[in-house]
Amino acid sequence: MTILCATHFSDAAQRAATAAAELARKLDEPLFLVHVLPGDLARAFGQTLRDTAASALQDEVRRLEKLGARVSHQLLTGEPAEELARFAQEKGAGLVVTAGPTSASPFLGVGGTVDRLATALPVPLLVVREAEPFEAWVKGTRPLKVMLGVDRSLPFEAARDWLQGLRKYGAVEVVAGRIYWPHEEYQRMGLAQPPAFQDVTPELQRALEQEVRSLVSPLETMGQPPAKLKLAPGVGRIADHLVALAAEEQVDLLVVGSHQRRALGKLWSVSHHALRLAKMSVTSVPVEVSAKGSAAPIPGLSTVLVATDFSDAANRAIPYAFSLLPNGGTVHVVTVADNPRQAIEQERDLRQRLHQLLPRDADAKGRKVLVEVLSGQDVATVLLKAAERLSVDVLCVGTHGRGGLKKTLMGSVAKEIMARADRPVLVVRPPEG
Repeated sequence: MTILCATHFSDAAQRAATAAAELARKLDEPLFLVHVLPGDLARAFGQTLRDTAASALQDEVRRLEKLGARVSHQLLTGEPAEELARFAQEKGAGLVVTAGPTSASPFLGVGGTVDRLATALPVPLLVVREAEPFEAWVKGTRPLKVMLGVDRSLPFEAARDWLQGLRKYGAVEVVAGRIYWPHEEYQRMGLAQPPAFQDVTPELQRALEQEVRSLVSPLETMGQPPAKLKLAPGVGRIADHLVALAAEEQVDLLVVGSHQRRALGKLWSVSHHALRLAKMSVTSVPVEVSAKGSAAPIPGLSTVLVATDFSDAANRAIPYAFSLLPNGGTVHVVTVADNPRQAIEQERDLRQRLHQLLPRDADAKGRKVLVEVLSGQDVATVLLKAAERLSVDVLCVGTHGRGGLKKTLMGSVAKEIMARADRPVLVVRPPEG
């Protein structure tokens, strides 16, 4: 993974180059130091400007080589963001490092080189504010403290996987930062909402913590300490709250995923505003770098939700749900009553019937079994909200009929769940005949 560092020879650019050199040394990767002369300036000042830039570039290379990095350099001409993106792709760079926009930049750099790079690069962009944390990390004097912006999205997964790769090279202390709007989360998880929209009940807090812990769990498989969870309610632009949370935690680096939105799409882009506003260094990881094909890791399943209406076809799904967790985990076995009153009146009987459907070895191999009676007339919506609240990895349902998903209760529910779920769904059909 070649590292490319863009420089314009300012003090901020020197700090960024120092951090890039330290990272290159730590990762044992080559470093390309690049300066781009804007086309109009190159035409106006000609060879004199080229010679001056080339001399400054060579001086900076010599400084970085003293840090122990293997440095090459390149002087380019053209529009900086376009040339850097082209050169990064040509050299197979895995990371581009640059300084952030200064406070003197119009609108904190909106439309500037850093802003354009963030939407053009197919690889992560590291905007460095301070080099000292990276120097200390390389020397092993202290861990690198990183906040990972968490949500349930593909860009988040790309950012998480990039951070997981960084953890291979040294101690990284991770803070999982999650900004949420309580009203929206109550709706999403099907929880009762208190009168005040911004109040956070213990049930919501537990559900969100469980979800965040599940989302960052892949980071905890490398012998490093678990991530610290930091959740905060917020209304308005998520980036403002996330940057404030990162400052409160005094992290060295904020890592966010990016859809690389353009034009008006940037108005709600977390990565766009984080790159502009954060006082600490920021890495923006485009969704494009997500591991695909043979490079994609095999996910580990730890929680499954299986639903039944007590029909034979629906009950068949229950053993399959347990088969998904041969190495332990939690299986939530649920049924949905038509209305809350029925759920309360018949809960004991319904729970007993659920227990009678459990396989004999349900709790073997470290598996945990939880049964629950849910209520609501829209069964699919109730189950989808339960899946969100419980942060399950897979939904498992049975269906009726031989010719597809027949419009009976569980068949209709299975079809709707497959259409709306944002996680894997296992549909169990009865055999032919």
